[in-house]
Amino acid sequence: MSERKLRILVAKPGLDGHDRGAKIIARSFRDAGFEVIYTGLRQTPEQIVNTAIQEDVDAVSLSILSGAHNTLFPKIIDLLREKDAGDIPVFGGGIIPEDDIPGLKAAGAREIFTPGTSTETVNDWVRENIHPRA
Repeated sequence: MSERKLRILVAKPGLDGHDRGAKIIARSFRDAGFEVIYTGLRQTPEQIVNTAIQEDVDAVSLSILSGAHNTLFPKIIDLLREKDAGDIPVFGGGIIPEDDIPGLKAAGAREIFTPGTSTETVNDWVRENIHPRA
């Protein structure tokens, strides 16, 4: 019996209307053998958390270019905890200043990837750090 594929939710929270990076990472995850659920643009934290729970994902990958990362990452992590789904790891990337990364990790983000990070690096990190939920 083979191990089931990791299920990753790729989400675009907030008002950001640019989804090229999210689509590239979603395709990369798919090509790496992960199962991908993509939310589309302009999702609220509540929509993302509800989708993560309904789809029984192993992780949530956020793509944020709007500058609202210091609000949206913690909100999504807090909502997951409130809904007894705090075991779903959250990671992501986008236009995020290096100075903001420690605060995002302190809020519970598992990893933050900045522009220029290769999809191979992200896929390797997922393989090493994300595991199927029980």
